[in-house]
Amino acid sequence: MFDKEFDVIVVGGGHAGSEAAAAAANMGSRTLLITMNLQNIAQMSCNPAMGGIAKGQIVREIDAMGGYSGIVSDKTAIQFKMLNKSKGPAMWSPRVQSDRMRFAESWRMMLENTPNLEFYQEMVSGIIVEGDKVVGVKTSLGLEVRAKSVILTNGTFLNGLIHIGEKQFGGGRAGERAATGITKDLVDLGFDSGRMKTGTPPRVDGRSLDFSKMVIQPGDDSPQKFSFSDETKPLTEQRACHMSYTSPLVHDLLKEGFDRSPMFNGAIKSIGPRYCPSIEDKINRFADKDRHQLFVEPEGWNTVEYYINGFSTSLPEDVQFKALKECDGFGNVKFFRPGYAIEYDYFPPTQLKHTLETKLVSGLYFAGQINGTTGYEEAASQGLMAGINAHLKINEKDPFVLQRDEAYIGVLIDDLITKGTEEPYRMFTSRAEYRTLLRQDNADFRLTPKSFDIGLASEKRLRKMEKKKTESDSFISFFKNTSVVPEVINPILSENNSAEVKQSDKMFKMFSRPNIDMGDMRKISEVEEYIQQNNLDAEVLEQTEIQVKYSGYIQKEKNNADKLSRLEGIRIPEDFDYSKLKSLSFEAKEKLTAIKPVSVSQASRISGVSPNDISVLLVYMGR
Repeated sequence: MFDKEFDVIVVGGGHAGSEAAAAAANMGSRTLLITMNLQNIAQMSCNPAMGGIAKGQIVREIDAMGGYSGIVSDKTAIQFKMLNKSKGPAMWSPRVQSDRMRFAESWRMMLENTPNLEFYQEMVSGIIVEGDKVVGVKTSLGLEVRAKSVILTNGTFLNGLIHIGEKQFGGGRAGERAATGITKDLVDLGFDSGRMKTGTPPRVDGRSLDFSKMVIQPGDDSPQKFSFSDETKPLTEQRACHMSYTSPLVHDLLKEGFDRSPMFNGAIKSIGPRYCPSIEDKINRFADKDRHQLFVEPEGWNTVEYYINGFSTSLPEDVQFKALKECDGFGNVKFFRPGYAIEYDYFPPTQLKHTLETKLVSGLYFAGQINGTTGYEEAASQGLMAGINAHLKINEKDPFVLQRDEAYIGVLIDDLITKGTEEPYRMFTSRAEYRTLLRQDNADFRLTPKSFDIGLASEKRLRKMEKKKTESDSFISFFKNTSVVPEVINPILSENNSAEVKQSDKMFKMFSRPNIDMGDMRKISEVEEYIQQNNLDAEVLEQTEIQVKYSGYIQKEKNNADKLSRLEGIRIPEDFDYSKLKSLSFEAKEKLTAIKPVSVSQASRISGVSPNDISVLLVYMGR
C-alpha cells in the first residue's frame, strides 16, 4: 500500500496541511499527507478569494519563502485588486478572486509533482505517543503509520457540527463528515480544548440574478500578481464582481427567524469571528444601520455559481431565501445551497512553542484553525512554518522562528502563543507594530535569504531577489547623487502644487516630496535614460519609489525594532522557576509559568505581565 515509516505525517489537506506537506517534502523529508478526501485538497471552504487587508502580505511572505499559495493564487485568479492604494504602502494589500475548482486542482497538481510526498485518503482517528514523544497516527480502519513528527491541520473537522436554523448535523464542511477521535486523544494527554464557530453565506445561481440593479466592481486596470517568481503572469482579462445592499425590509424579514436561529436560541455556544460576523449578528450589533453591503462574487471563469459575501448566516433556509430575494438584483434568486454555521474543536495556542510544536508532546505540531485562527492565509502560513520546523527538528537543526519585525507570519504566531485567543483570530495591519517594515512589496527582501539558508527557497529565487535589490539600491543611489536644476524641476513642482526651488538640489530631495511620484520624476530626461539603459522593470521602480519616499519612516521603525531585539536577546531558560521571584505579581507568576516565554521580550507581551514584573525579571537576570 505504502511504507509505514515516514519523517513527517501531515493530517488534513486544507491550506495549512498543503503548505506543511510541500515545505517538509521540498526540504527533503519523506512526507505523508493523510486527508479524508483527496478530491478536496486545498478546498476553498468559504469565499473564493486569497489575500486582502494584511492577508495579502502573508501570501506574499509565503511565496517569498518558497511556499505554493502565491503561485496557485496567480494561476487561478479571475480578478486582481490592490486594496488600500489611497493609503501609504505599508497598508497596500493584494487580493485575488479565484476560480474555486481550478484553485484546488492546481494545488493538487503541484503537490503531486513535489518529490518526497505521498498521499493517503482516510480519517485519522488518533495519534500514537510513546513517553512524551509522538511516533505516529492511527486511522479509522485500524491502520498505524509511524513517523518522526506529526502535524495536525484539522481545520473545522474536529467534532464539527453544522447548524442551519433548528437543524444540526455532524460535518466538517457542507457534504463532508466530521473527524472524531483526535480531540479525545489530545485531551487524555493533558491538552486543553475549546469550541469555536465560523459561518458561510448561501451560494446562488448567477443566471437568476439581475446584475443591472447592482454596482459593478471591476479589477485593477493594471493588475499585479502575488508570486515574486517568473512562474506566473499578471491577468490580461478579469471577471467583475458586483455589489448590492440589504435594506430595512431585508432586516425585518431576517429578524422574523431570530427565534429559530442557533445563534440566539442557545444552540451555538461558541464564539464566532468578530471581524466577519453573520448577517444576523450585524443586524443585532449594528441596529442603527439600515443597510449592509453584499459583494456578489463569481466562483470561477465559467461556472454560474456565485458567493454572497456579507450574507454569512445560520438562519433557517426559508428565512435566508425570503430575505435575500428582497435585495437589489436578487428578485428571482435561486439557491445552490444555503448558508450555515459550523462549530468545531480547537486547542488554545498558548500550548505551543514559537515553532508550533506542542509543549506537551515532542514532535507534534498544530497549524491552522486547530490553533483558533480564521482564514486560508493565516492557516497556510502556519502550515508552512510547521512543515519547516518539523523537518529541521528531525534533522537536529536549529528551529526557524520569524520575529515580529521580520514578518506578519512572526506577528501571527507570536500573538497566538503569547496571548492566546478566545475567538477566531484574523490578521490585520494594525496588529503589526512594524508594518512599515513588513510591506507586501519587500517580502522577498525580508524572507527569501532566510528561507534559502534553511534549504527551502531555491537559488533561482534568491538570485532574482538579489538582482531586484541591487537594481533598486543603485537607482536610489542615482537619485541621492544626481542634482537637478531649477529650470527642469520647477515646472514639475508647479504642476503638482509644490513649492519651486531657487537653486540646484539632489533629485532624492525632490522625489521625497509627498505629491511627487515616479511618473513625475520620469519627465526628467536623465531619469528616463537611466531606466531605459538599465532595463528596470515595474517592481524595481515601485521598490525605489517606496524606499525614497518613506526612508524616514522606515529608518525610525528599524531603530525601534533594534531596541526590541535587545530584549529578545535576553533568553529565559525553559525550566525557569518564577515562584522564587518574590517581587513578581501573582498573576505574572501564573501566566509566565503557563506560557513559558523564551525571552524577556515575549514575556513583556503576555497579558497580565506588567512593566514592573519585567523590571523584576531584568534585575534578576543582571540587566
